Amino acid sequence: MKRERKSEIPEVVKDLGIKIKDIIEEKKFKRREVAHDAEMDVESLRKYIRGSQEMKIGTLFKIAQALKIHPSELIKDL
Repeated sequence: MKRERKSEIPEVVKDLGIKIKDIIEEKKFKRREVAHDAEMDVESLRKYIRGSQEMKIGTLFKIAQALKIHPSELIKDL
């Protein structure tokens, strides 16, 4: 049974996911490797990329480190 969200996911969360996806593709990284380097499972990374799950600030920093960029690059222009 699929769980219902209490509130809509903010558009900025979806935009952040698109940005992460674009950087992964631009740098020709594999999602599996990014997830491993960010110390998370691939399914969690997929949820962040789809914008279906909000992330904690610590997770944002881990993903940025795995992408070899400064965390500010992820939130710039959102």
